[in-house]
Formats: sequence, C-alpha cells, structure tokens
Amino acid sequence: MDNVLDLFDQTVFLGERATGATNLLQCVWIYNRAIDLDGLRRFHRHLAQSRLSRRIEPSPLPFGRHRWIAPTGQSDLEIVASPRSRDELDAWLQEQADTPVDAERGPGWHLAVLQFIDGGAAVSLVISHCLTDGVGLCEALADAATGRHDPITWPAAGSRGWWRAVREDARQTARDLPGIGRAVAAAARMARRNSANAAAAPVSQAPAGTARTDERITLPTATIFVDADEWEARAASLGGTSNTMLAGLAAQLAQRIGRVAADGSVDVTMPVNERTQGDTRANAITNVDFTVDPAPATTDLSEIRAAIKQALIRSADETNVRWQLLHLAPLLPQWLVRRCVGISANGAASVISSNLGVVDPASRRPDGTDADHFVMKPLGPGVTKSVMHRLGGLLVLLSGRTNGRVFVSVLAYQPGRPNSNDTLGQDLSTTLRDFALTATIGWPRPVSAAGLTA
Repeated sequence: MDNVLDLFDQTVFLGERATGATNLLQCVWIYNRAIDLDGLRRFHRHLAQSRLSRRIEPSPLPFGRHRWIAPTGQSDLEIVASPRSRDELDAWLQEQADTPVDAERGPGWHLAVLQFIDGGAAVSLVISHCLTDGVGLCEALADAATGRHDPITWPAAGSRGWWRAVREDARQTARDLPGIGRAVAAAARMARRNSANAAAAPVSQAPAGTARTDERITLPTATIFVDADEWEARAASLGGTSNTMLAGLAAQLAQRIGRVAADGSVDVTMPVNERTQGDTRANAITNVDFTVDPAPATTDLSEIRAAIKQALIRSADETNVRWQLLHLAPLLPQWLVRRCVGISANGAASVISSNLGVVDPASRRPDGTDADHFVMKPLGPGVTKSVMHRLGGLLVLLSGRTNGRVFVSVLAYQPGRPNSNDTLGQDLSTTLRDFALTATIGWPRPVSAAGLTA
C-alpha cells in the first residue's frame, strides 16, 4: 500500500503547522438514558483498529512528501468521574474541543463520555481533519460500531531509515516535477488575475489595524435540528433540494452577517465527496465554487440550484486551479504558507456549505445502541485573530440527516462584527424564520412521560 500523503492532505497538514490553528471535527452523541460503558469501551478499541489509526511522518527533506505511518500513544477513553448537569454540556464540549490532538505526534483523536446528573450521557469524539473528512469519519464510526476492522497496516515510524527516506522522497519529488511545473504556470496566471481584480475586494473586510494581534480566539458555533420531512418539503416548495436548501441557508446567513462581495453576491464553496472503495486519502473531496445572489433564496431556490448544477458540470470538465496549486505546497516555507493560508478558502467573502447526506445509522451507536441525537461539528481551536483577519473571516455550515432530523452545525467569525455564540444563534434563528423553518437551536431537551420538556 502506497503510504505517500495525497497533496491535498499534505496541504491541510502544512497549513495547520504554519498557522498553529488546528482544523478539527467533533462528533457528539446524546443519550437520554444510561449509556453502556462496556459497549463504549468496545467502540473505542475498534476505533483504535480503524482507518483513523494512523499518523503523519514528515519527510526528512524540507520539500518532500509526507507519509502515513502506524500510530503510537493512542489516548485512553476518558470517562468523566463526576456527573454534570445538562446545562453544562456546551461548556464540556468546548473543553473537549480544546483537548490536544496531533496528526503527527499523536494522539490523532480523543473519545470521552460525560454522564448527566438526571440520567443519560454525552459522548464526544474530537479528531484532526488531517486524518479524515466528514464522510470518511462517518464510515469509520460505522465500522467501529459494527466491529469491522481496517485491513491496512501502515509501516512503523522510522522504519525506512534516514538515507532510504531521503532517496525515496527525492525520487517522489522528481515524479512530481511535471505537476509542479503546471502549478507554477497556474500560480502566475492567478497572480496576474488577482492583480487586475485587486480593486474588487469584498466590502466586509475589517480595517487592517484590527488584524495586528496574535490573540487566540474561540470561534463561535451553533447547532440546529430540523425535522427531515419539513426540511425536504420546504426545499421542494422553493424549487430546490436538500443540498440547495443548505446552500441557500448559508447564503442568507452570509448576507445577514455581511459576508458578501462588493456587489452583494456570496461565493459558496461546496465540498463534493470523491471517496472510493479502499480510498486511503484523509480528505477525499473536491471543491466546487459558485456565486449566488442571496436575496431571492427564501422564496425561490431555483437560481441556486442551477448555479450548483453548472458548477458541478464545470468541475467535471475543468481542472480546479486551486487543486493545481497543491503541487507547490511541499516546496513552500512556513512563512509563505501563512501568507497563502486563505487560498483554499476561495477568498474573503466565501462560505463553505458541506452536506454529508444521509448518515449511516450505525454511526449513531457508539455504545451499541442508538443515541437520541448525533451531530458532527467543524472546529478551529488555536486560531488567532490575525489568521482570521488574513482569511477575511470564516463561515462554515456542515449538515447531515440522521434519525429523522437534519442537523446543521455552523462555525463562524466575521471581522468587524460582534462574534459570540449568542450573536450567531440570533442571526441563525432569524435566517431560519426567513425560510419558514421550525428548528431547535442547541440541544433538544429530553421529554418526560407527561410530554413536557424535562
């Protein structure tokens, strides 16, 4: 099995190393009844034998391609000793989000469980995006819940020896030379185009003076749940699909917080799954980009649906320029990676709309039984204000359908605006009302036998 990292995976890793900001995914399961701790321990053991069981070994060459190796030092299952109130759930999830995970040094992921005072429990899995994307993670969770093990065995750390590693990585670089040449040409074309369009920078960018700080910040997050039938019916009534509804929601939210270009349009990036059988890539995706007018989205999704269709056709027929540039990533020093950190985000007015689709039901069973609620959240711990201002901010919506509900997890930061969970929740609530959607913002409370929220 070839253990050389895919160029996109290496770029994600190098971006983290250059900026100090970790790109994470957090899965959360909520049980309204007692959790089976033995079943959860079994799930943890299976995860340790899954496709998540690997780490990254950097090349000895400063311009070399990194490789996958077997992990060492996997973290134990964390069982919080003292039960807590459900009101402390968000605070505990933030504590888990701040748990150190490292795709190079390990551990690459961390599983924990918190039991509630009134019964029930929450389970959190935090994992580096360098190890997997959302679809790959759902597959790994389903495998672990059902006891399926990954047949791939990665080599041990340092098993090649220094001289052999240098020779092999130098040969790999030589094989990459044609792609590097095409990337240099693409970078030159992009630089000329950006220079010509420099005057068209988004109006939402913050004043430069506010970005001169390395203050670490916590990015606001929000989670909503919508009845899946209502979500689909509303999308259809507006001439769209579930994918279109998410993109429309993202565009409207972007407009509300001022994340728009000078002409009022919103640039949307939509990750498209490319994972195949036996695929060893961590991030087996391609991104399609399209620009939409957010104004009519709440009454008519047909324009956004057409824009997505054209973007998918264009993506199949044309090479994504940003993907061509990936060949340059191993060659760049960290200071230059920091300056280029925004290139994969498609500009300072961009929005990421990522839909997992229908989540495998087995993914909801970390203790062997169905959790009442399941969510996957994007996280960005360790990010600084200067990085966020260099990016021009961030707006990510991640959605999936499970157990008769659609969840939407939002991660956001907008320079020049108040940035808090409460503010994001209010903006999201107003946007949902614009779409005439009934949603639960935050974690649904358990229902008592009398039918009242506990």
